[in-house]
Amino acid sequence: MSKPSSSPTASTPIDAERPDTLLVHGDGRGDDETALAPPIHMSVTYAARDPADFADMSSRARHPRFYTRYGNPTHERVARLIARLEGGETALMTASGMGAISTVLIGLLRNGGRAVAQTSHYMGTSKMFSDLLPRFGVRVQLVEQADTAAMIRAIEADATALVMVETPSNPTMALTDLRAVAEAARRAGAISVADNTFATPLNQQPLAHGIDLVVHSATKYLGGHHDLIAGAVVGSEALVERVWETSIALGSTLGAFDAWLLLRGMRTLPLRVARANANALAVARFLEQHPAVTAVHYPGLPGHPQHALARAQMSGFGGVLSIQVRGGYAATAEFVSRLRLFTHAVSLGGVESLAVHAAAMWAGTLDEAQMRAAGVEPDLVRLACGIEASEDLIADLSQALG
Repeated sequence: MSKPSSSPTASTPIDAERPDTLLVHGDGRGDDETALAPPIHMSVTYAARDPADFADMSSRARHPRFYTRYGNPTHERVARLIARLEGGETALMTASGMGAISTVLIGLLRNGGRAVAQTSHYMGTSKMFSDLLPRFGVRVQLVEQADTAAMIRAIEADATALVMVETPSNPTMALTDLRAVAEAARRAGAISVADNTFATPLNQQPLAHGIDLVVHSATKYLGGHHDLIAGAVVGSEALVERVWETSIALGSTLGAFDAWLLLRGMRTLPLRVARANANALAVARFLEQHPAVTAVHYPGLPGHPQHALARAQMSGFGGVLSIQVRGGYAATAEFVSRLRLFTHAVSLGGVESLAVHAAAMWAGTLDEAQMRAAGVEPDLVRLACGIEASEDLIADLSQALG
């Protein structure tokens, strides 16, 4: 009797398209096909079989078994899943989301080059455009991203090398028209980059709208448990290799254990994102009716000024919203201090719901003029919904608002 063949074979990913199945089976079983949990490759360096093998290891871009700053088998496994989720050819893992963003920007921009970016970005990205890149001779123009015509004019006005967008943006939840920006960038010969952290690949796929590169703070939804820091860059083999060449010089290397935690966290991504989406929509609907709230910024609400765009380019509206509290800075600070289920902490995308008084957090990084330009008003609170029961989250917000 012939022996039954084992399936799948080692390192052979299952050809699954639906995210729920892909994230459980789509990366293969690694070196030991009998182990359901993937191994952690903690080794910094790897032995070559012979001189020819060493020559191949040392010269091939992102070889997973040469030196971990160049690549790592655990990195390779999680990168494969992220690339497939985003619809990209490949992905590069970094030590943080800002590691991904800074490596892309430094790797693709040159002295004298011109970049177009949004007025509303994550504060670390904003600092890159306002302070660091100009220090190295990069010309930067910031544009209100909700004004698509202004974005297009800015891109086409001069020799633009790179366009950076983030949609929905942090913390105002403003949207950028991905297809319009991607087309304008292509006409101008510029590389387009989108931060897809807030949306996740389950709610939005920028590459499908023509964007060249996608970056993630994998610390957030992809990891999902507030226990790791990681970043990712997704796109074509050619562009990601260009970024990788800079990454090995900058050294933003993801640790093997964090890569393993990320792989584990991604297994439940569809379940967590679906619940976060539902919770944020329920919370937003409650808050838009509350007399103590003067504004709710959530693209899933029909009253959001860019709701039609959200429906056109997103399949879900995300787990983050921002609100403005009646009474100004002091009343807003009091509201945040009274929350019990929404933990007063930075970050987002984990199983726990978090709240941040944006003006208090951004004040240490941006000056008042920069905060105003980014839409960070004194009464703005960012709410990141986790996976708790929506009824309990609403009850907590209700008691805190009084």
